[in-house]
Amino acid sequence: MNTLNHFDTPQLELLHRGKVRDSYRAPSGERLIVVTDRLSAFDSVLETPVAHKGAVLNGLAAFWFDKTQHIIPNHVIALLDPNVTLAKEAEPIRVEMVVRNYLTGSMLRGYQKGQRTFSGVTVPDGLTKHQQFPEPIVTPTTKEESDREITPENLVSEGWVSAELYERMRVKSLELFNFASQWMADRGIILVDTKYEFGLLDGELILIDEIHTPDSSRFWSAEDYARNPEAVEQMDKEYVRQWLIANKKDGQYPRALTPEVSAEATRRYLDIYERITGAPLPTGDETAVGGDIQARLVSNLVRAGIMKDA
Repeated sequence: MNTLNHFDTPQLELLHRGKVRDSYRAPSGERLIVVTDRLSAFDSVLETPVAHKGAVLNGLAAFWFDKTQHIIPNHVIALLDPNVTLAKEAEPIRVEMVVRNYLTGSMLRGYQKGQRTFSGVTVPDGLTKHQQFPEPIVTPTTKEESDREITPENLVSEGWVSAELYERMRVKSLELFNFASQWMADRGIILVDTKYEFGLLDGELILIDEIHTPDSSRFWSAEDYARNPEAVEQMDKEYVRQWLIANKKDGQYPRALTPEVSAEATRRYLDIYERITGAPLPTGDETAVGGDIQARLVSNLVRAGIMKDA
């Protein structure tokens, strides 16, 4: 299948190769972010790429960065290709601001084991699976080799951020979450939880990385949730996580997806893109018509003056 599992070129300096995104230094000095079709789950990158995933993530992030400029500036300069963003070089803040509005995921698993305090936020006894909180809560984590829960006070005492900077990040995170929640609610989608990453550019707080994508967020169908909250349909990467959990053997998750699971993951990524933006992914039929993602990407970077036609 025509996917973008890996991109490399001797023409550009590689800054960082992440689980999904590869960052390069553009000739102008800015950061070039290539969003691949790689899929990570449980701190591991799977061997099977998911078609169109990179374009969905890149396109949705661009959509939301544009929609939320009135709340906070962001790092986007331009989309040079469906899978590539040219971004301002900011100093990243090594904290993930996780906003949750429902008891689910890792928080639910901790809650079922008796945990009641998460990153300094205490929730009451008696909550049920997928129950909505009275209001969204912020549960920050550190960005390390393995992310860990941490209280705002410890973020400050350990030197991750100042108290004033954390408060600005907290306020902006809730503004972003509430804005997107209303947007999605109008389209039959529940924004369950998400994470935001921030950076500093010339001393100004800006939004970086990605925003409200199926990899950084959890989405539910509002109709399904109303029908049966505990069995609500997952509209994000959780589908793949649950398949991996169900097929775990000898304590190990599968390293690859079956063709059927990969195809269903693609369908879900394309569906959530169209539901949120109101239009199908522009390159959604690329595989069917035989398009070559690598060739298209290089052609677009040559056209933008980022690469030379070699």
